[in-house]
Amino acid sequence: MTDGPPAVGDTVHDPARDRVGIVMGGVGPYIQLRPLGGGREWDADPTRVRPPTPTELLSARVSEANTRSRTALRLSPGGLPEA
Repeated sequence: MTDGPPAVGDTVHDPARDRVGIVMGGVGPYIQLRPLGGGREWDADPTRVRPPTPTELLSARVSEANTRSRTALRLSPGGLPEA
């Protein structure tokens, strides 16, 4: 991310929600962020977001991987991962 507002596709930390998201676009004075693994977008103040720290980014990626894992277990027959 460079100086100025974040660009579409940038990964940022939103301190108002303490969440990491990907910039999806902007409407009015806000930008729309989406969780790394997809999901519901939320509005964020572009003047307050910042690049995530390595720890914040790792935590968000682990959370997204855990969500994918739980979803795969629920969708597979018998609750077991498919080979």
